[in-house]
Amino acid sequence: MSITGIKGMNDILPADVATWQFLEQTARDIFGTYGCQEIRVPVVEKTELFCRSIGETTDIVEKEMYTFDDKSDHSLTLRPEGTAPVMRSFIQHKLFNQDQVTKLYYMGPMFRYERPQKGRYRQFHQIGAEIIGIDDPRIDAQVLAMLSHYFEAVGIDDVSLQINSLGCPECRPGYRATLIEFLQQRMEQLCPDCQRRCASNPLRVLDCKAKACQEATVGAPSVLDHLCTDCETHFASVQKHLDLIGTPYSINDRMVRGLDYYTKTTFEMITNNLGSQNAVAAGGRYDGLIEDLGGPSLPGIGFAMGVERLALLLEGNGITTATPKLFIAAMGSEAENMAFSLLNQLQHHGIHAEMDFSGKSLKAQLRRANKLKCSYTLFLGENELADGNAQLKCMSDGEQTALPLEGIFVQLRQLLDAPLSTSL
Repeated sequence: MSITGIKGMNDILPADVATWQFLEQTARDIFGTYGCQEIRVPVVEKTELFCRSIGETTDIVEKEMYTFDDKSDHSLTLRPEGTAPVMRSFIQHKLFNQDQVTKLYYMGPMFRYERPQKGRYRQFHQIGAEIIGIDDPRIDAQVLAMLSHYFEAVGIDDVSLQINSLGCPECRPGYRATLIEFLQQRMEQLCPDCQRRCASNPLRVLDCKAKACQEATVGAPSVLDHLCTDCETHFASVQKHLDLIGTPYSINDRMVRGLDYYTKTTFEMITNNLGSQNAVAAGGRYDGLIEDLGGPSLPGIGFAMGVERLALLLEGNGITTATPKLFIAAMGSEAENMAFSLLNQLQHHGIHAEMDFSGKSLKAQLRRANKLKCSYTLFLGENELADGNAQLKCMSDGEQTALPLEGIFVQLRQLLDAPLSTSL
């Protein structure tokens, strides 16, 4: 009996990796342009970190985390999201002492136990960014512009930016009380989860995907009608600066996000191409999170994108793995030795080349070169060694050229003109 992978934790096969590398490298390029630096944090953290940051009454903490005790009876959790681990690292290593503004980005796997479905898995991957130390609404607009810039750069245009404000600890309690009063009058129409949430986390009811709950909450009070003066001014300024730089958006006052640490600006990138799981990126401001985790009182804003969902949106866009530029077809031991030495030289200088190692016939080697989609095939055999010239075939048009064996490496390198490193 063969051993299979774990349900909802998927292999990323070579045919798909090119798309992932493209998404990751574009993030490095775009985020770097905005001054962000990459940070890498462990996939396992103390469970307390997520209970304190995400919120004990959220679905993630209550239902979805992979939590276990280690051999020292410490409760550990596979990270379900990236912001809390990055903030933990930021505090622990006192990165706030290096500069008044810290701009970070990360990428890697996250883990949540939920029903696997298209674009949503138990091990999933995120690319995210965090900007710490600035509460100016212009930085909110810049983060949203950076996110929009990324989607433009990767060629995903069927997305729209939705924004909202969740207020702050000063104004949210008043809205919360108003919303609870509204929901209590519709309690029988709500699903069991939302009936429970009404007291502990009423804002999450607005985000429920159950049809009955969506119908029951039509006409629910808007958080935007309950913002304090500071939050109202902040949100108006975010919109003003998005308009100033030409970043399109719409306001969605039902957007609440699933994490307790969000304050003021929240946002999602929405697509119509992934069914009900239509958010491909989301985030917001979390001005109290760092202090709640034991750090200084510093504001922050960030977002995360689901790589699996981005990859689904790029299906059919022609992103492929790199193909060899040259296949060396050799016949006979002396020719094979020369081919092996030449192959090593080419690869050492950054040229993707291949040859046969199994003693196949010349016809079979040509089939292999075609299958690999090589640009050229170089023929080396007894006749070529005796003549002092190898035959180079262009695979696209079949034209052949004689290349002197003397100095052939230099000629091939000039012809193939490969840089030492390549990117998509």
